[in-house]
Amino acid sequence: MVKFLTIGRIINTHGIKGELKVFPDTEKNDRFEELEYIYIDKNGSLERFLVEGVRYHKNLVLIKLKDIDNINKAEEYVGCKVKVDRENAISLEEDEYFICDIIGCEVYTEEGKCLGRVEDVFKTGSNDVYVVKGLDGKEILLPAISDVIKKVDIQKGVLIVHLIEGLL
Repeated sequence: MVKFLTIGRIINTHGIKGELKVFPDTEKNDRFEELEYIYIDKNGSLERFLVEGVRYHKNLVLIKLKDIDNINKAEEYVGCKVKVDRENAISLEEDEYFICDIIGCEVYTEEGKCLGRVEDVFKTGSNDVYVVKGLDGKEILLPAISDVIKKVDIQKGVLIVHLIEGLL
């Protein structure tokens, strides 16, 4: 399992005092207010920062971090991912999963036929869609709905699905 979860991406600076504009990769933006610290993934190396302040502007999170106190220092992190360790991740409801835990899972039909591996997850207006790379190299798009996704076992890295008409 992935130890650090991406919760956003730094898209720009804000002002001259080192604030960072973060595009959130989470459905619960208010989760930023609960963080004592975050990690910034800069070229594959994680740097830990204490969070001094969080506010919101439109669909973005403006975050102030200790030791980033001017625009020049803030510019060094534009384009980097914002991460949290799994211990500080939000609590999930039943039948909710982190995308990073779904990606890489092997997908089997209820009859035990292997369809491939989840390569990506994308959001639509109503539900997520799992992109499965089939054993033949073709993509299979599976809607993340209870009629299709019958069982998720993150520990084993396996999804069991029911193929409704039109999916293949």
